[in-house]
Amino acid sequence: MKKLIMTIALVSSVSLLSGCASIVDGTSQKVAVQTPPVNGAQCVLENNKGKWIVNGTPGSVTVHRSEQAMAVTCQKRGYLKDVKTFESRTKPMLAGNIIFGGLIGGAIDAGDGAAYRYPALMQVPLKRN
Repeated sequence: MKKLIMTIALVSSVSLLSGCASIVDGTSQKVAVQTPPVNGAQCVLENNKGKWIVNGTPGSVTVHRSEQAMAVTCQKRGYLKDVKTFESRTKPMLAGNIIFGGLIGGAIDAGDGAAYRYPALMQVPLKRN
């Protein structure tokens, strides 16, 4: 009986920890976009989870996390349009989730993007036309 209770407690704990990064940190994050040396550029951020617009740099937007890179395209009249790619990084929380929550929790966080993060600041320098 004691072994059964311990097994139930263990399974319950693992279930509660599944998708831990999703619960703790969410599947989205706020990023700031700058276009040195100018302000007022329009930027479009895009990954496999969606597309977001910053109307006037410097600015910020909340994006959906993903394992794929974020392409940031910025333009302003009088300047050359530029595209810069920002890689997604795995958050350290994923390792802890796999250790304590098992593969299920890690798979949930990887699947919904919660296991990843982008740089908090994305700079796309623009050059005069």
